[in-house]
Amino acid sequence: MTGKRVLVIGYGNPGRADDGLGPALAAGLEALRIPGLTVESDYQLSIEHAAMAAEHDFVVFADADPLAAGPFYLRQVAPAAEGRFTSHSVAPGEVLHLARYCFNASPEGYLLGMRAAVLDRFGEGLSGTARESLDAALRYLPRFIAEKQGCSLETGILL
Repeated sequence: MTGKRVLVIGYGNPGRADDGLGPALAAGLEALRIPGLTVESDYQLSIEHAAMAAEHDFVVFADADPLAAGPFYLRQVAPAAEGRFTSHSVAPGEVLHLARYCFNASPEGYLLGMRAAVLDRFGEGLSGTARESLDAALRYLPRFIAEKQGCSLETGILL
């Protein structure tokens, strides 16, 4: 049994080398079959993701970041009505704002940025740097999710 509902949205273009880190993370998490976790993979965030976010207590937005200082970072994201989104490109804070404004829901949001090295070429496959970042994030994120769900990763028992 799980407590809180967690959504992870991995986004990026797998056909652009390390830009595929978000979808790769989503695939890795999905393979773990964590109870209470919904995993979504997409090329980019869109306004439709606000409806998904509204159905969850916590949302993790996962993307490649060539400026990440370490293998990855996880920072809280606040709802933000930046007004610069289009129907096909939305920032994580805007997704949370739309979840609140359109669906009266206030999920807690986090941005997981994974260090990327190769974003300037076409082709599938991650660089060594991106692979290390992905592996580190996949080791950390299940524990973070279990903590947010209020249960022990080892036992699956609600705390």
